[in-house]
Order: sequence, then structure tokens, then C-alpha cells
Amino acid sequence: MATHFTLTMRWLFDLSFRHKIPLWTSFLISVSIFVVGAALMTRAYQDMKTAVVISAGNLAHTLANTLAPALLHDNVWRAFEIARSPIRAESAKTPVEVDAVVVLGRDQRIFVSSDPDTLPMLTDAATLGPDWLQLSERLGTPSEETWPLVLEPQDSGYLYLILPITDKDAQLGHLVLRYAKSVFHPWFIDTIWQGLGIGLLVLAVLIPINWYWGSRMATPLVDLAQRMGMMLKSVPDPLPPDLYPYRDELGQLFAAYDRMVLALRDKAALENEMVKSERLAAIGQLTAGIAHEINNPLAGLMTTVDTLKLQRNLDPRALRQLELIDRGLMQIRDTVAALLVQTKVQARPLSPHDLEDVHTLIQPQVGKRRIRLDWSAAMPAELPAPASLVRQILINLLLNAIQAAAEGGHVSLWLGRKAESASCLSIEVRNDGTLLGDEQLAHLFEPFASTRAGGHGLGLWVTYQIVTQLEGRIAARNVDGQVEFVVNLPLGENPCSTASP
Repeated sequence: MATHFTLTMRWLFDLSFRHKIPLWTSFLISVSIFVVGAALMTRAYQDMKTAVVISAGNLAHTLANTLAPALLHDNVWRAFEIARSPIRAESAKTPVEVDAVVVLGRDQRIFVSSDPDTLPMLTDAATLGPDWLQLSERLGTPSEETWPLVLEPQDSGYLYLILPITDKDAQLGHLVLRYAKSVFHPWFIDTIWQGLGIGLLVLAVLIPINWYWGSRMATPLVDLAQRMGMMLKSVPDPLPPDLYPYRDELGQLFAAYDRMVLALRDKAALENEMVKSERLAAIGQLTAGIAHEINNPLAGLMTTVDTLKLQRNLDPRALRQLELIDRGLMQIRDTVAALLVQTKVQARPLSPHDLEDVHTLIQPQVGKRRIRLDWSAAMPAELPAPASLVRQILINLLLNAIQAAAEGGHVSLWLGRKAESASCLSIEVRNDGTLLGDEQLAHLFEPFASTRAGGHGLGLWVTYQIVTQLEGRIAARNVDGQVEFVVNLPLGENPCSTASP
């Protein structure tokens, strides 16, 4: 039994504050109303008994003064009429209606009573039961009593009021008025119903208010506990400002939590920047070393191609292949130079041949994965944009889209200048592959942040570095069930006025 009680109490204390505060407060309100109600009921009972005693005392004084001559002259019949007069009254019954009137002589015998059948005359009062025995013992004990004497025997259903009958300081006997306690019940029950109604009314008002304020206080605490539990995994969001807009201790606690969250966010952002800086520094050192190793054989290859192009009687097809190889080698040179981020790359302008080269280079991948490629490139003979770097951007984005699209899927390219900004070259590449999640979008252009299995995560980072070096903007988003990459590059020296996507 004790174990069950302990488990029950533990369960109650383990409840959420959202339920515990309203439950405990409702319990305390109910107990308080019960205790106050019980005190008021006890006070009401005492007040009713006092009213009965006062009324009985007035009646006793009247009867005692009237009975004194009858006792003095031993007029039993007159005494009986006087004793019966309160009983025979036809006035409306009240809770203070007397049950029996008894006149005791100096020898404790009944001189006359209003009910001779149950309280016969000349009977020793002590023989009539425990109540009368206690009454006789009380009257037979010499003491200075305060009259009228009120006697309420234990376990008795009656209340007795006793007053001496005297004549010129001579005691002739005692007048005893008996009242049934049951006469209190109508008043008491009526008082109980009134108190119960008032108590229920108070509960009906206080309990909803208690549940509202309890929930109002507990909901922020529950939310705070849930967010604190998330801190091991990630930095949670601050609490909504209107959740608890007060400045008490709870409000100060929530404000301190919000300050802590903001500090943790700043710390996490600083750590991310430090990690990113260290990673980029390492990659920069690696890139510089690789660039040095690439540039040496690259210069020899470019010299060889130039020498071959100077030969006479070359086959036109071979010459076109040499020009394609030459443009590809220059693209490698310019891309490596762009990654070094040392000086702004000076390169030839973008021409339709560059777009044709890109289209030719990606065809093997398009055919291998059976991709449907929509190609839309509207441009004049030349555009003032670095051809090699734009080619690298196009190749990286298109290959990334082809790899991301499902086999037999769809990839589209749109390249051109939009009507709202003639000084901006826009590139839009879409694929119908798996949409990117929020976490992927947040780290998409970081090194080694690949979106597919087997990817090294450097293609988009290289693209981002080139776009940034060209003072352009790049963004990715999910739109119409597809993944879209948008690049805006300034043409020439004019800034790109198209809003970033």
C-alpha cells in the first residue's frame, strides 16, 4: 500500500508543469474552500445554538417568574398549565420550539412536566436516563453557576437550559427546558446548501482562471525545457517574444535563455568561420601547389599546340580539333589562375564557339545517361565576359545537373541577358533530380560538401570561387519540383544590377 502511494505521488510530481501547476493549484483551492466551508458550518452551528439559548433564556425567565407563585402555593394544576403553554402555542413552528418543560423541586423530583407520560410527576429526575442523571448531579453539586445553565450531555440528542425558580431570594426549585437538537437540522442543512452553492460558484470562477494562468506560466517552461534538451544537437531558436511578456522571475529566466541562445549562435558562427577559414587556407595551399605543378606541363602543351597549328597543309578537321584543344588548355590555365585569387583574370571575350565547345564536351555524359537536354543560349557574336571562366562555370553546372538528374531525366540551360538588366549575363541550369534539403542548401558551396554519393564536393566550390572572383552572384533553390542554379555575371566593367535570386 505504501509503495503504491509512493509511486502515485512520484507520478504526480513527474507530471509536466503544464498539468502539475493547474492540478496542484486546483487541489489547494478545493481544500481551502472545504476548510473554510467547514469552519463556516461550525460557526453557523454555534450561532444557531447561541440563538436557541438566547431564545430559551428569555422563555425560561418568563416561565420562572410565572411558575414561582404556583410552586409557592403548591398549585400543581396551575403549574401544569403554565408548563404546557409553550407546547400548546399555535404559532408557527420555529427551530427554537421547546420540546419539553419540566419543573424540579428542591429534592430533584419532578413537580410538574409538560409531558407526564414520559416524564411522570414526583419521579426522581436521576432515574429518567443518563441526561437527567448528569443534570441531577450538576444541580446537586454546590457551585457558583451562571444562570441560565446550558447543558449539552455527550452523545445526547437534546440540549437543556436550566434556570432556578426563586421567590424573595428563596429557591423553590428549577425550571428545565429541553430542546431537541434535530430542530437545528433544517437551518443547518439550509446553511450547508447555501455554503455548497457559494463554494461551487467560487470553484467555477477560480478553477478556469487557475488553469489559464497555470498554462500561461507552464507553457513557456515546457517550451524552454524542450529547447534546452535540443542544445546537445543544435542551437535552438529563441523563445517567441510574446510567449511571456512579463518581467518577473520567469520573464528574467526566459530573457537570460534568449541571450544565451544568441551568444551560442554567435559562437557557433565564429567556429564555423574559423573552420571554414582553416579549410580554405589548407585548400589554398594545396591549390597553389597543384597550380604550380599544372602550369609547367601546361605551358609545354600550349607551346606544342601552337607549333602544330603553324604547320602547313594541315587537315581542316585536325585544325578544328587543335583549336578545341587550345581553347581547353587556356580554360585550364584561366581556371587555375582564378582559383589562386591573386589578380583579376584577363581573358578573351565569350564567343558562340565557346558555347559550342561546352555543348560538345558534355554530349558524352548526356548520351551515357540518356538525358534530354534543352539548350537555349541567346547571345551576339561576342560578350565582354571571360570565356574560359564562363566555360568552366557552364561545364561544372551542367555536369553537376546531369549527374543529379535521374537516368533518362531532364536538364535545361538558359543563357542570355534579361530585359531588366542589359549589363548582366544570366545563366540558369535546371535538373529534375532529388530536391535539395535546407541543410544541403546552407552548405552547398563549401568544399567537400557533395550532394551525391561518390562526389568530391569541389565542383560547386570551384564554381562559387570563380563567380565570386568575377564579382557575380550564384544561388541554388528548389522551384517547380526541380533544382535550379542561377548565376549572374557582370559584363565588362559595368556592375550587374539584376537582383540575386
